[in-house]
Amino acid sequence: MHKYANPTRFMKIANTVMPWTTAIAVICFVIGLPVALYTSPPDYQQGDTVRIMYIHVPAAWLALMAYMVTAGGSAVFLIWRHTIAHVIARASAPVGAVFCALCLFTGMLWGKPMWGTPWVWDARLTSMLILLFLYLGYIALGDAFDDQERGDKAQAVLALVGSVNVPIIHFSVEWWNTLHQPSIVTMQGLTINAQMALPLLLMVGAFQCFYISVVVIRLRAELLSAKIRVARQNLAASGVPVAAE
Repeated sequence: MHKYANPTRFMKIANTVMPWTTAIAVICFVIGLPVALYTSPPDYQQGDTVRIMYIHVPAAWLALMAYMVTAGGSAVFLIWRHTIAHVIARASAPVGAVFCALCLFTGMLWGKPMWGTPWVWDARLTSMLILLFLYLGYIALGDAFDDQERGDKAQAVLALVGSVNVPIIHFSVEWWNTLHQPSIVTMQGLTINAQMALPLLLMVGAFQCFYISVVVIRLRAELLSAKIRVARQNLAASGVPVAAE
C-alpha cells in the first residue's frame, strides 16, 4: 500500500473513481428521494414523521465513517509519515462535520414530535454533539500553529484521541437506557420493513458516493494549497520577497 502514498499516483486513482461516484450519487438521489418521501409507507406509530429517517440515518452513518477516515489517515500519517494520509484526513473532516450537523438537526426535528422536545441529554445525542465539537476542534487546530508541521501533528493526535467517541456513539443505545431508538442494523440484518429498507439503502448509497466525490474535490484543493505553500517557502528560503498570505 505504500506505493499509493505518492500523491500523483493516488490522485490518478481518485480522479478515475470520482465520475463514477458522482453518477451513482445522482442516480441514487433521483430514485431514492421520491421513494423515501412519497412512496415508502408511513410507520404504524410515527406516521409520516418516520420519513426524516431517510436523511437522518445516512447522515449519522456518514458522520461516523468520515471521522474514522480522518482518524485512520491521522494514524497512517503519524506512523509512516505519509503526507497524502494527512491530506485525506483534512479533506474528510469538514465533510464529516456537515453530515454530523445534519444528523443533529434532523434528529431534533424527529425528536420534537416523538419525545415532545427537540433535545434531551440522551447518551446518543450527547456523544454525537461531542463528535461535532471534535470535528470543529480538528478543523480549527490546523490553522492554530505558525509551524505547519506542529499543526499537522496536533490535528492527527486530536483525531486519534477523539476516535474513542465513535464506539461510544455506536453502542450508546445498548450500554445505557436511552430514549433513542435501537440501531436498525444488527447482526441479523435490517430491523425495518423491506419497503422502508430499500429507500434507506438508496439514500445511504447516495450519501456515501456524494461523500467520496466531495472528498476528492477537497483533496485537489488541499494538494494545490500544499504545493503553493512549499513554493512560497522555497522562494523565501532563496531570498525572493514573498507577499504575505
